[in-house]
Amino acid sequence: QAKGKGSKKSTVKFVIDCTAPVDDKVLDIASFEKYLNERIKVGDGKTGNLAQCGVVITRDATKITVASPQDLGFSKRQLKYLSKRYLKKQQLRDYLRVIAKSKNSYELKYYQITGGDDEADEE
Repeated sequence: QAKGKGSKKSTVKFVIDCTAPVDDKVLDIASFEKYLNERIKVGDGKTGNLAQCGVVITRDATKITVASPQDLGFSKRQLKYLSKRYLKKQQLRDYLRVIAKSKNSYELKYYQITGGDDEADEE
């Protein structure tokens, strides 16, 4: 199940896919990663002890990956909460939503805005 075969403990990986907003240069993924680094709480509910608990946050061009030891019981829900808070802080919450793409990944997607055409069709 876990991809990290070299590690002695199994790890759980959570992915936040920010492809759409990053491609449109709406979201700065580096500052999002920094925000998560500062805000994620692990262990005894304190921020800033990611390294001691073995939680690793990595990013590539459009995705942020949070790898955590399985026995730590890291909450995927917390990532959704922090993602929403970050979007709110950047005033992007009205345009982007955080959707669970699979069991351990989230995706930032634009809201589907319909152009109100259906009223015109009825006439």
